[in-house]
Amino acid sequence: MVVKTVFSHEDFRAILAGYNLGDYLTSEPFTSGTVQTNYLLRTTSGNFVFRYYENRTHGSVIFETNLIKYLNDKHFPCPAVFRNRHGRTANSYQGKPFAIFEFVEGSHLQNPTERQKRQLIQKVAELQILTSGYRPAHTQDRWNYGVDLARTLAQASAANLATPNAAAKLRWFEAELQNLRLPRSLPKGICHCDFHFSNVLYKDGEFKALIDFDDANYTYLSIDLASLLNPFIPAFEWNTWQTFPKDAEILNFAEARWIVQEYHQQRPLNASEKRHLFDMVKLLILFDCLWWFKRGQVDDFYERRKIDCLNTFGRDRFYAALIG
Repeated sequence: MVVKTVFSHEDFRAILAGYNLGDYLTSEPFTSGTVQTNYLLRTTSGNFVFRYYENRTHGSVIFETNLIKYLNDKHFPCPAVFRNRHGRTANSYQGKPFAIFEFVEGSHLQNPTERQKRQLIQKVAELQILTSGYRPAHTQDRWNYGVDLARTLAQASAANLATPNAAAKLRWFEAELQNLRLPRSLPKGICHCDFHFSNVLYKDGEFKALIDFDDANYTYLSIDLASLLNPFIPAFEWNTWQTFPKDAEILNFAEARWIVQEYHQQRPLNASEKRHLFDMVKLLILFDCLWWFKRGQVDDFYERRKIDCLNTFGRDRFYAALIG
């Protein structure tokens, strides 16, 4: 059972008393997800998803529910969020925020087909089209991906660990941030920032819904595209990278090039976005480094191996290989 807070039948009856979603029948926790607590609720009116935010501020949840309401109004395929009897979508119980969402039938795919991948790419592009320039309330309550946030989080991680290795990794990290080129002209909006197939539902082989906007934030629109690219060979992973020599060829642009082409057909990238996809990919790798800051020695670790490979390859060659 992947829950951090256990709810009783009495808890759910008390919570549902504030909604017009029928009378409580049963509940069961979802076995997927590692951050927030999620339950499937069954009532006399149907099935719903209860999400209890273990580590988010109330403002952060308002950001998410406002965004989802905006996307629902634009007919983007994501679960609707329900208001309570007072009209609020983000509410609190025992000191932490929660929200109740529509339950969407579907399944997660481990090995999507090319057609199903194309559907996802199209929906990524559609999301960016809809949110271009959009800034919901409480944007400041989210971790908005960029250089400043990355530096702040890295400094906090290094200070918390307080080891020579962490201090050295921070120096390396800040130097790599300085090497990024992210001009102010790059368009911004809301990105999902967690496009993994565990957050995508398919039904009868068709894209059904994008779920879990827990990491969504106001950032560069091409961040989500960069997260889909992964210009590295599939065999090079966090648990296999040490088996590769440092000079191994780990870049592979075949699928990455196709992803950019498919995305570009839906939301044409401007010249600056194309030129700086190199920097977006590096920025995401650096954020991955933050989530695992304690892992690895500064001289050679998984994320550094990726960054070093890209630095050796270079921005111009990356552009040529990806865009042509």
